[in-house]
Amino acid sequence: MITVPDTGAGRAVARAWLIPGSRGRLALAVAAGAVAELAAVALIACAAWLITRAAQQPPLAALSVAIVAVRAFATTRGVFRYGERLTGHDVALRAQAATRQRLYEALIPAGVLRRRGADLLSRMVDDTDAAQDLLVRCLLPFAAALVTGLTVVALGFVLLPAAGLAMLAGLGAAGVLVPAATAAVARRWSAAIAPARAELAERVADLVHGAADLAAYGAGDGAVRAAAEADRRLAALERRRTRAHALTAAVGVLLQGVTVVMVVLAAQAAGIGEVTTAVLALTALVSFETVLPLAAAGERLPGILGALSRLREVGDTPPAVRAPERPAPAPSGPMTVEVDDLVVRHAPDRPAALDGVSLTLAPGRRVAVVGPSGAGKSTLISALMRFVDPESGTITLGGTDIRELSPDDVRERVTGLTQDPYVFSASLRDNLRLAGPGADDAALGEALRRARLDRWAERVGWDTPLGEDGRTLSGGQLQRLALARALLCAPPVLVLDEPAEALDEETADALMADLLDATHGHTTLLVTHRLRGLDQVDEILVLENGRITQRGPHAVLAAEPGYYRDLWRSEALTR
Repeated sequence: MITVPDTGAGRAVARAWLIPGSRGRLALAVAAGAVAELAAVALIACAAWLITRAAQQPPLAALSVAIVAVRAFATTRGVFRYGERLTGHDVALRAQAATRQRLYEALIPAGVLRRRGADLLSRMVDDTDAAQDLLVRCLLPFAAALVTGLTVVALGFVLLPAAGLAMLAGLGAAGVLVPAATAAVARRWSAAIAPARAELAERVADLVHGAADLAAYGAGDGAVRAAAEADRRLAALERRRTRAHALTAAVGVLLQGVTVVMVVLAAQAAGIGEVTTAVLALTALVSFETVLPLAAAGERLPGILGALSRLREVGDTPPAVRAPERPAPAPSGPMTVEVDDLVVRHAPDRPAALDGVSLTLAPGRRVAVVGPSGAGKSTLISALMRFVDPESGTITLGGTDIRELSPDDVRERVTGLTQDPYVFSASLRDNLRLAGPGADDAALGEALRRARLDRWAERVGWDTPLGEDGRTLSGGQLQRLALARALLCAPPVLVLDEPAEALDEETADALMADLLDATHGHTTLLVTHRLRGLDQVDEILVLENGRITQRGPHAVLAAEPGYYRDLWRSEALTR
């Protein structure tokens, strides 16, 4: 069995490729690879014996066994090589997929690591390739080389001990010392390659996505120079790795040649005959074909371990919320949300983002939360959707504390339109079906109609690609599409977080009017900084510095002194 060192990196390696059900397939891949390499060595040995013996013109019957053996070993090599490739890549691709899934789950729900998107993309794409490379480029070649090398050395000792000793020295140097030296050299600078690649990805992402702003402020040349400098640093590291690889390859070939010469000299000194000499020489020559790739594996291994360590850094980050070991049954049907004396603190040394907040969201009731920036509105939504855990206080959903429920069950029942909705680079139909995978065109059309986006959809078509990050949509269309998605999902409790954010006055007013019309009779929590239309909701909560300072209907709050009346009057003056 192949073992992994009991280190932090070793444990990360084990988690990366020892996925459930992989041990059997891994053993098959190792066995198939070893048989294929042994068949290749046996093929050359038999061919060498056949050619040199045939030169002596013996009876054909004396060559028949060797002829059949050459054919058999050639067929065996091809069959088992195919099996090794099929089984090995199956395990490797499964490990890579599982690694990416675990990385994605670690980033849900809101990016537990506060890292830039380009860096996370580099980890998701480049670093997860390490799970595949570990198996295909390191473990399988090492196992095949070990079995083949030991077999060849044993054969050499049987035929001629001096030749076996020469093979042991040559194969040991090429298969152990050269990869170890390569790994030691590569370890010094390979850890810098992935961060350098991530930095370059970040620079390129800034150039692509921020091109308009860079051009507007005349900062394009500086950004290009920064990207070029990042590219030069990465290229320098890559050149060092290439030089080390070329040097170790040359050393391996040199050892191969020296070993063959030593075997031939030992055979001539022993006077064992031309046939045996040819067999030993060509066997020694071909045995290095399984050992020489280990230099590249040694050069690659530090980078693989570094990549897996970076993945472990993401995976080992404590989750924002912890799911219970045995979640309570999720409530069904209309349900009441009760928030009682809720306290949420993002860090122990920071003031509470929410301090003693209480509210009731009954079935069919619409509640709006308003307040200045930093008041805790987004934190309240995060707590309701189980993105953060409270320091004290409770949130119950249908009478059950949400900490006793699975976070996924909570988010299925309390969800909606986020403050920064994302539109995928897919068609309009596929973007809608994100919220309703089984919805037919009639249901999709109804959701668009309620969001007042049906005429636009008829004009552009259901299969129109929306482009990366919804760049083909206006701000109002983007928010309406997100609203349609939320309505299509139809959760028991609909959360709408700043739906009119960053829209012009006319578009924002129209969207808010349509939104309030579409949510009539639906349990809704609306977080907004716009007061127009809030006379239609059942209750308004004013949140300031993490505390509810006012609550009541629009008519009452607009008449009494406080933040709401001041904001209402200032909003009226700007119209």
